[in-house]
Amino acid sequence: MPEKRKLSQSSKTPRSSIIAGMSEIELANLGDGKIAYIKMVTGAEARDAYPGVKGIPADVELFALHAADGTPLALTDSRQAAMGHALGEDLEITSIH
Repeated sequence: MPEKRKLSQSSKTPRSSIIAGMSEIELANLGDGKIAYIKMVTGAEARDAYPGVKGIPADVELFALHAADGTPLALTDSRQAAMGHALGEDLEITSIH
């Protein structure tokens, strides 16, 4: 009978739990400031995150590029444009769930 491998505690911990337990400073330093994520937002959410942007309809869907700590970096009308902005800034995109 094959021997069962024991999982280390770190491999049992879901990634989201690790990130949820991190401080804003730890998130900001994650990946030396080179990690970002893209999130679909409504126009209303975009107005809150980007107060300098005027005239966004509340029901439009947009794509927001955020630093790992949640700092808004860019707002676009397509995922491809957000990806292009991230790549242009040498940011590594990670997925969020």
